[in-house]
Amino acid sequence: MKEKVLIGNGQGFWGDSILGPIRLVREGPLDYLTLDYLAEVTMSIMQKLKGRDPSKGYATDFVRMLDRLLPEIVEKNIKVIANAGGVNPGGCAEAIEKIARQHGIDGLKLATVTGDDIFHNIDDLMAAGEKLKNMDTGEPLSKVRDQLTSANAYLGAFPIAEALAQGAQIVVTGRCTDPSLVLGPMIHEFGWKPDEWDKLAAGTIAGHMIECGAQSTGGIYTDWEEVPNPAMIGYPIVEASPSGDFVITKHEGTGGIVNRESVASQVVYEMGDPESYITPDVIADFTTIQLEETGENRVRVFGISGKKPTDTLKVSMSYNNGWKAVGELTISGPQAIAKAKLAATIVWDRLSYDEVEFTEAQRIEELLGTNVCHPGIVDLPDDPGEVVLRLGVKDHDKEKIARFGTELVPLVTSGPPGVTGFSGGRPKPSEIISYWPALISKDKITPEVKVITV
Repeated sequence: MKEKVLIGNGQGFWGDSILGPIRLVREGPLDYLTLDYLAEVTMSIMQKLKGRDPSKGYATDFVRMLDRLLPEIVEKNIKVIANAGGVNPGGCAEAIEKIARQHGIDGLKLATVTGDDIFHNIDDLMAAGEKLKNMDTGEPLSKVRDQLTSANAYLGAFPIAEALAQGAQIVVTGRCTDPSLVLGPMIHEFGWKPDEWDKLAAGTIAGHMIECGAQSTGGIYTDWEEVPNPAMIGYPIVEASPSGDFVITKHEGTGGIVNRESVASQVVYEMGDPESYITPDVIADFTTIQLEETGENRVRVFGISGKKPTDTLKVSMSYNNGWKAVGELTISGPQAIAKAKLAATIVWDRLSYDEVEFTEAQRIEELLGTNVCHPGIVDLPDDPGEVVLRLGVKDHDKEKIARFGTELVPLVTSGPPGVTGFSGGRPKPSEIISYWPALISKDKITPEVKVITV
């Protein structure tokens, strides 16, 4: 058993910088590279992509990254774990196989973890007694059943550990909990059992601390002026040990900062009940976390407690909930605020003349540059030199949304003076994807691990 395992996370979301994983691999030692691509709405986007093309439905950024890094990953024997499979882990694996062949790599073991996607089994599950009620509102799924676009149960870390135990160097999952990407290697390396709840809680919190990439190493840090070399910010690394204690750090010589405050900031991110952070494998108690700075850019984390998990899994579902459109115009001064307010009134009045009405709840009207993001924190100039007028609408009638989009451009010549900055054409209707969280019995979900040799 190793006394120390280095696990770095190089992606906090689909769209994060490709330099995160590249620099983690190249700028220092690493045993595991994890990459977190999935958010709730991302699953719905991937499901739509797969519907148009059965070979799609995964994070293509992951494959592009491997095209640049795979030879180095193999040479350094770094294991890679990513939830890049989305709703098509098999399609992602096929793309990776192609990349490996192009680079002349033989003998690469590649695993997929599936079983999370229940989109096509919803009716059978409901017939078997699963309610899948909205966790926030208690509403029945029947309210949105016909509009569902995706449905995925959050899997835990043990299937990832199983894939690693079968020798996989690259593990591609669908929807699993974000911390599972980090907890899985710890279970595999240290032999942790399903009832070692304190250790599983520690591994879960380790995963939580680095799941958002550079957020724990100085990204969006409150004292941002203290962060050195943010352009080359180092992505976070967990130095894990068999006891469950671990250190948050980054590669030497990289930008960013790791201290008690940067780590604590990430601890409270998306936390919920601090005494009951529920995952498939354990319930972690965040109030037991102890943080200690043990050196430059090194924070030791210890003292964590956990308890038995629930008998359910969370299900992330998305559904179509109408249409929206948003457009922006820059209004230059003098009297920029007054002119922007007038421009907004003109748009609503012209639509009303044409019998296109939106309620207050169906429209937004913001003047960027007048403290709309954080009202009251900074003083507002009496007459700013320019503001950005942001107008948006939502409705289940797509034609109404399209009609709104035709009324912004005319302001350039038939509105108040100073209207500029319009680009990109008319705002077009786009689908509103809403989130439906639910619970499902664990015995209804069967994870499947498949390992192939390229």
